[in-house]
Amino acid sequence: MQGSFILAVGHQIIVSYAECMGVPLFRRRIQGSPRHQKLGYRMTPGDEVEDMFILLNEVKRQIPSVTAVSSGAIASDYQRLRVESVCSRLGLVSLAYLWKQDQSLLLQEMMTNGIVAITVKVAAMGLDPRKHLGKDIGFLKSYLHKLKELYGINVCGEGGEYETLTLDCPLFLNCRIVLDGFKIVMHSSEAVAPVGILHPLAFHLENKAESCSSSGIDKTSEICKEKVGFVFEVQGDCLRRPEATCQSAAEVTKLDEVAERRLHISRTKNHNTFSICCWLQDSCETSAGLHEDLEAVLRKIELKLVGYGFGWENVVYIHLYIADMNKFSIVNETYVRYITQEKCPFGVPSRSTIELPLLQVGFGSAYIEVLVANDQSKRVLHVQSISCWAPSCIGPYSQATLYKEILHMAGQLGLDPPTMTLCSGGATAELEKALENSEAVATCFNCSISTSALLFVVYCSTYVPSSERHRIQDKQDTFLKQMRLFQLDKGSIVKVPDPIFLYVLVPDLPKRALVEIKPILYVPEDADVTTGTVQELSCVRMPSYWGFQHAHWHDSCFQKCVVHGKIFAVILCITSEDVLKICSESLGGDQDNRDYQNSFHEEQMERVSRFCIYLLDKLYMQNNFSWDDTQNLRFYFPTSLGVPVEALSLMLTNAFNELAEMGQRVKIGEEPIFNLVPVLGAGRSATSMDDIITCELFAQKA
Repeated sequence: MQGSFILAVGHQIIVSYAECMGVPLFRRRIQGSPRHQKLGYRMTPGDEVEDMFILLNEVKRQIPSVTAVSSGAIASDYQRLRVESVCSRLGLVSLAYLWKQDQSLLLQEMMTNGIVAITVKVAAMGLDPRKHLGKDIGFLKSYLHKLKELYGINVCGEGGEYETLTLDCPLFLNCRIVLDGFKIVMHSSEAVAPVGILHPLAFHLENKAESCSSSGIDKTSEICKEKVGFVFEVQGDCLRRPEATCQSAAEVTKLDEVAERRLHISRTKNHNTFSICCWLQDSCETSAGLHEDLEAVLRKIELKLVGYGFGWENVVYIHLYIADMNKFSIVNETYVRYITQEKCPFGVPSRSTIELPLLQVGFGSAYIEVLVANDQSKRVLHVQSISCWAPSCIGPYSQATLYKEILHMAGQLGLDPPTMTLCSGGATAELEKALENSEAVATCFNCSISTSALLFVVYCSTYVPSSERHRIQDKQDTFLKQMRLFQLDKGSIVKVPDPIFLYVLVPDLPKRALVEIKPILYVPEDADVTTGTVQELSCVRMPSYWGFQHAHWHDSCFQKCVVHGKIFAVILCITSEDVLKICSESLGGDQDNRDYQNSFHEEQMERVSRFCIYLLDKLYMQNNFSWDDTQNLRFYFPTSLGVPVEALSLMLTNAFNELAEMGQRVKIGEEPIFNLVPVLGAGRSATSMDDIITCELFAQKA
């Protein structure tokens, strides 16, 4: 139920809340006005939100133990975003446990828990000020549901249909408020939806004989016991400007020198949305450490963005790979120096953070891939408040970003939203909760992971026993099938027939989670669009590079998901059995010489690299896409491969160069269009993450 209006209606009674609850009351006369009219809020002098900042800043000064702010937002993004903005600036956590709750259930829960609230303003069809002002919400509950059926009103008044004043609730430990007299003032006498306000004339407090403090309230009282019952009037203007962080010239020069020596860059060629990857070619002996490595990588990417005429506000998604998840707090401290809400006025990018075996393959401690958009049309969902809806993103990373009909969702863990802790029950329980959280995010974009998903990447921690990995895939299949049936029963349209899946084995995940899922969804601008089965262009003559000829077993190497004329996604998995088939024509007699065997292994991988490029090129042609449509191209390789990363990179680079010379279908620049991702294993199922090499390709036509 709306509470903001209480500051104007019944404000005389609010002073008594301090005595009823046994806590201090801080208040401030609003001096500003709603100057910043856009949905997302930025600090604006003279705006009424700055009054809230000043008020809460004083609360935090007088009671330093205060760490969070609770608000009653149910559906209002406008209200939630302003509370979150103030909390972010003050280092407070925003709690919004009513957010996205079903209003009918919420209203009933309020009644069940003994909340006594009366209407002090009505402004909706069916609500008559003379009949319905001053009435208990419990008394009006059935009538409000009737108005919902007739006119579609919000039963909790979230649309401004009515405002309330709480007279009693479980937090009123000492006494309740009794209203002795009031008058009704009409603001509008329109026949359809008259507006009226209740002005209290007299009231008194009635002590509770059963008054006793709960442990939670006792703790609060101990924290501020010298202020209990006091009312603090907060005056003045104490706006605090954010402190600017800067680097010395020596630090910048040092980072630039590091970049010249050790940093490597890759970039795809899509003109609409492209990816930039940056990593350090290093060894564990010479790595400067996670903080320094991440600083160098972030600065290099920032410079590349500026060189293209862009900035962090153009970034849609960030893959953050680190060498040690135990240093996650250090990573975030460095990250927030570069990616801030001030730099991203249209919304901060979504993000997934994964620990990879970077040092084992000679990389530095940090590795970043960013997806960049060439305009500002992205739509970002960034909820920082802790609620029962989905896990909050407290910081400069968002739950999901929609750009050009593609929904890029942040990596989802099996977190219980109200507590932000991992659910118990092992890997399958975490996966189910992660899928539920993903569905909650998808719902905000009017879609479902069961009917709109193109691709799922499932990261599995090594802490999951190999004997339990099959249950992960079974749980995911069952959940998505049940969810799809549920969506179809509701009349939803299947946007994508069959998503594709990639499972990746990694050393660790945030919060020591066992699984993390990263869905990519198709959200067409036309909600009624469906995708049928795509027919391959069989009439097109397929190329025959490096002596490869079409064979039926090639089809078993890949999964693909195609939205005709728009999107093309492929997962290409090369197993040890596939390697034998690929190299069968070049296998000679058995050799006992160990050095020869090692060199032959690299020759074998060179042929595998060419086969991957050949097959991807063939799939591009069959589905009427080109290499210029590529948004990202990742090659996952296991640390057990035995081929140096420099050699593997050179093999793929040479294969692309040869393809360019033979077919002119791919343009080669100074930077490769692919990036290599070291993992412990990868594959098309949770039980067979043992590919020799795995490729993830995503393309979209401009």
